[in-house]
Amino acid sequence: MDFISIIIIAVGLAMDSFAVCIGKGMCRQRFYAWRSLKIALVFGFFQGFMPLIGYALGIGFAAWMERFDHWLAFFILTVIGIKMVYESILPKSDGDCAGCDCKEDIIIDWKKVAILAFATSVDAMATGLIFVSYPGTILTAMLTIGLVTLFFTFLGMFIGVRFGKKIRCNIEMIGGVILIVIGMKILLEHLLNGA
Repeated sequence: MDFISIIIIAVGLAMDSFAVCIGKGMCRQRFYAWRSLKIALVFGFFQGFMPLIGYALGIGFAAWMERFDHWLAFFILTVIGIKMVYESILPKSDGDCAGCDCKEDIIIDWKKVAILAFATSVDAMATGLIFVSYPGTILTAMLTIGLVTLFFTFLGMFIGVRFGKKIRCNIEMIGGVILIVIGMKILLEHLLNGA
């Protein structure tokens, strides 16, 4: 798997965190860079680490997976992509920032951050299975996914605070479509190359 594909997968996976952080940022009155960076580090860590779990689980099935790796990658990325697209079109509650941290200044509820970071990184764990078929790529993938998520999480909080109430863009849908396209690319490359 080439580095460009890893970056595109990382961007697709980061869209969940990006969307969550835009939503959380919309509830806040001020943007604190240091606070946002600390939260982004947690999201980046979870998103970067979770593929290793999927990779480790997949190692035991490596020989079997070699015959079906392109189908598996296509299936995993397509299912995750469809899930993200589906969740993006579900009606959202327009409550008055219900359950958010609007009244906080720079205090971070680490439990809430960890839960959100874990929830948005479960898809990355499943994606880790894909890298079993590409020996030597898991560390690059983990680092890339973590850094891309860190960047998009920080950017999401900034956009949410500064522009969130003015713009409406379905980030989750974009991320889902990206993952579906990458899954199709992997499948077509294998089928067209006779692998």
